Amino acid sequence: MPLFEVKIEICLESVSEVEESIALFEDGRLMVLEDKPSERAWLVAYYQDKDEVPGALAELARAMDPSWTLSRPEIRELADEDWRDSYKAHFHAWKFGRLHWIPVWERETFVLPEGDAAIWLDPGLAFGTGNHETTRLCCERLVTFAEARASKSGSAAGAVRTETVIDAGCGSGILALSAARLGFRDVSGFDNDAEAVRVSEENARLNGLEGTVPFVTADLSAGLQGRRADLVMANIQADVLMAFARELLAAVSPGGQLVLSGILSAELDRVRWVFVAAAPGWSVATRILGEWSDLVLDRP
Repeated sequence: MPLFEVKIEICLESVSEVEESIALFEDGRLMVLEDKPSERAWLVAYYQDKDEVPGALAELARAMDPSWTLSRPEIRELADEDWRDSYKAHFHAWKFGRLHWIPVWERETFVLPEGDAAIWLDPGLAFGTGNHETTRLCCERLVTFAEARASKSGSAAGAVRTETVIDAGCGSGILALSAARLGFRDVSGFDNDAEAVRVSEENARLNGLEGTVPFVTADLSAGLQGRRADLVMANIQADVLMAFARELLAAVSPGGQLVLSGILSAELDRVRWVFVAAAPGWSVATRILGEWSDLVLDRP
């Protein structure tokens, strides 16, 4: 199946503004690519249906400041091998702790260290591959949480974990599936986009985890109502996180942790103020990666 690539060169100085703008779309098919040595950057999008392109371009034009762009949109059709090669240039295996996130095309050649675990990713199934800073921030917090709980209980790495995990706004399911691969047996995910749920289930099958993690279509109110977990992760844009602060906090079990991402570093202080005000006595930590940040709250 061919894929249609839309590519617009943007000013390197406008990268943060463009990322902030496309974050509002909540569309994982949109991404910003930077080439630091050449000091060039591009807004790139991939569509499976050519009929989607005109509407997408019109929507982008309304959201983008003309001063950010250096070229008109270039549209080209990529054959299967072409688009896979295009993705291969930008997506590479990475790891944190004992968990690796690996492109599926490296499955036959990648040597997994003994005792480590892997999540296989295919951009053909999902345009969320874990390479974005917001996902990496959450993945690293997840691994750190798993290691801390294993150390506390004295259990071995990879042992079955009894803690519960909720991936709120699961997108392509990477966080929930990573939790399952780390040994958490009670993991669930939900998203208000039925297509995201379908993609999450496809990723589960790709990793041999079908049926292990239930994914359902629900918004934050419905997905969290009456539920609690030891670890709640939400990689969602900042305004949504703030609007549902009380629901997210209420879903964390005593002694549990809330991991929030999708927060531009420029928005961090405002998001932090909202959550700290709603959760007195909770400990708070943050990190910044590129233009993005996370917020982690531990419930007493």
